[in-house]
Amino acid sequence: MPRFFLVFPAFCILFSTYKLSFASKIPFEPGERLEYSMKWGFIPVGHATLEVLTKKKEGRESCYVLFFSVRTNAFADKIYKVRTEIKSVVNSAFTRSISYSKKQREGNTQRDIEVKFDYQNSKSVYKEKNKDPISIKIPDRVFDPLSIAYFFRLGTLRTGQATRIPTCDGKKIKEIIVTTGNRERVKVPAGSFYAYSTLPEMKNLSGVFKKSPDGILKVWYSDDSRKIPIKISSKVIIGSFTARLEKISSSIK
Repeated sequence: MPRFFLVFPAFCILFSTYKLSFASKIPFEPGERLEYSMKWGFIPVGHATLEVLTKKKEGRESCYVLFFSVRTNAFADKIYKVRTEIKSVVNSAFTRSISYSKKQREGNTQRDIEVKFDYQNSKSVYKEKNKDPISIKIPDRVFDPLSIAYFFRLGTLRTGQATRIPTCDGKKIKEIIVTTGNRERVKVPAGSFYAYSTLPEMKNLSGVFKKSPDGILKVWYSDDSRKIPIKISSKVIIGSFTARLEKISSSIK
């Protein structure tokens, strides 16, 4: 079961392309909050949220602040307690990440990570407590693992579309191919939606997916102007899980 909690954040790493047809308006705004229920098989094990927080200034630019959190319920806490938070800062045009941080509390693992993207010097700097910083060369724009999930919402989904995805977590830059599936009706606690499934190529994924020759990770995005991720499903060597959208809310009135 512990590996399950590494899978839900993994979907954030998978979706980005410079070839999507962009919407004229960014389909999310500060105040948006998406809440998900998580199950391991048929067993409820926790909840997760995706949020767009109040914008912040980076130099003269007002930037988007994205936030992801996942926590186990009382039952799962007894087996493998998780309280992990991830934050991403992206420029106002949503063309590149500015910074990325993760506060990971999973079982016996406690890790605080900060990544800064320095485009002037074409490098990223990865910092983790009590370890030497890691620096790698980056192109003129990259997206961090969390911002990718939002960047994919800017595009137009089409069945059969194959998307090449560059992303950077501060230690590596990877490219993964994602194929868009058919439009279908998907029911989740938040309602019934027409949605497109997206399926990444497994061979370039690491961790739990690398050990699963028949591993599958699918994310369904609603077929509307907001392109909300409504369902995440995975099948790996240790079993399967689903995360379903429970609630959509906004603090904007």
